[in-house]
Amino acid sequence: MDYYQELLFRMREIEIASQIRSILSWDQEVIMPKNGAESRADHLAWLSKTIHKKVTDPKIGEIISELESDKLDEIQSANLRITKKMYQRATCLPPDFVEKFARLQSQAHHSWAEAREKDDFEIFKQDFQKILQMTRQKTEYLGYEKSPYDALLDQYETGLTVTRLDPLFDGLRNEISPMIKEISSQGKNPNLEWLRDSNWPKRGQEMLSQEVSEAIGFNFESGRRDSSVHPFCGGPNPNDVRWTTRYDESEPFGSLFGSMHETGHGTYEQGRPSELAFQPVGKACGLGIHESQSRLWENQIGRSIEFCEWVFPLWERCFPGNMEGLTPKLLWRAVNIMQPSLIRTESDEATYNLHIMIRYEIEKIMIEDDIEVDQIPDLWDSLYQKYLGITPPNRKLGVLQDIHWCMGAIGYFPTYTLGNLYAAQLLEAAKKEIQDHDEKIRTGNFSPLLNWMRRNIHSKGSILEPAELIEDATGSPPSPDPFVRYLSDKTSDLYGINA
Repeated sequence: MDYYQELLFRMREIEIASQIRSILSWDQEVIMPKNGAESRADHLAWLSKTIHKKVTDPKIGEIISELESDKLDEIQSANLRITKKMYQRATCLPPDFVEKFARLQSQAHHSWAEAREKDDFEIFKQDFQKILQMTRQKTEYLGYEKSPYDALLDQYETGLTVTRLDPLFDGLRNEISPMIKEISSQGKNPNLEWLRDSNWPKRGQEMLSQEVSEAIGFNFESGRRDSSVHPFCGGPNPNDVRWTTRYDESEPFGSLFGSMHETGHGTYEQGRPSELAFQPVGKACGLGIHESQSRLWENQIGRSIEFCEWVFPLWERCFPGNMEGLTPKLLWRAVNIMQPSLIRTESDEATYNLHIMIRYEIEKIMIEDDIEVDQIPDLWDSLYQKYLGITPPNRKLGVLQDIHWCMGAIGYFPTYTLGNLYAAQLLEAAKKEIQDHDEKIRTGNFSPLLNWMRRNIHSKGSILEPAELIEDATGSPPSPDPFVRYLSDKTSDLYGINA
């Protein structure tokens, strides 16, 4: 067996173990009995330790050294690049640290879920303190040049740093805040009594979510839909992709757009190149790219007037009597209300990035400074008041709303904003190639757009790095300008405001 084939063999073994861990994690989120938490922590800790041992095997370092002097093609070079990065990161972390952190994450998930359910931060506080301590320790293992937070950002988007993000968030804040203030001062939001005064049965929401996901192109023979406390997309490989949403019978938009968001993730996973299965290069290209696919379908398609015209008859069928007297245009205005809100996952396109910016600012302080965990909930509330003009009435709607910190996923949130920017740039490029794109959306013909994403994003796996992939697909480096243009056009149509 030559060095490259041995590399592929070893990466396949690691990927199989990782896929088993993925299934166990999905089970923990969706259907595992509450009393299974302790044993599941043991399962996941053992898998994490085993995977770490395989990844850090000195033989992989030897193979990398041998291959670096070989002449490799594009895919082989990409496999080597990704493996080298993975090996360098993994060998920084002691096996005992990896096992302990995995066990803590599993335990913290359950204390967070209970704390959120009971609106009691104290239940989660102790585990959160441990998560934060171990994450700070992790940055020292990983290493960094300027900010320790850079070490965490780079895990989710290669090359991402505070230096790159600070100007981005400053610019978006400068564009968004005046727009929100002007919209709020107009008081032109539509009357939503029809929404508030109706009951929206879970069964109807399930039907709507299913039909929309199928129409977009999610293959349910290779995937499934479930419900969970926090919507997510998981599953081990393109033939087994699982996503969840959540339901609230007083408000149907959360389940629909949560479903469209996770369907975007799911179609990306199902579109990954099968011929590169179990190879590093066959995996999705970073979380910013992944988020571009979910935000594309959730917002730029799902909240368009064309989509509302297509989906309106489905609303009428799924919720008999609730849509009487309404029109697709009224539905379009209802799903595009722009105003400050407490919940990130239910916020509008104009304010969404402010939600991310708040989490970004808190995470920097958590990692760069020695803030006490007791101070974090109040810091959260103060930043919501500062940037959005609202204060959470409780911890459930405040610091406990997201699952990420109990998972140790600090540094993850900024990829959501990158996803918004990438999505706008990709859609702008796709519309130049797809004839009568808007009319196709109006008639429910989503295949041309999905196929464009398949060709230009999904099928490319991780052959290129994220910024290179965006430039390859659109002809231009990543830029916030398409997102600004998109949001400006929408606010002009809705409110007569030019951003």
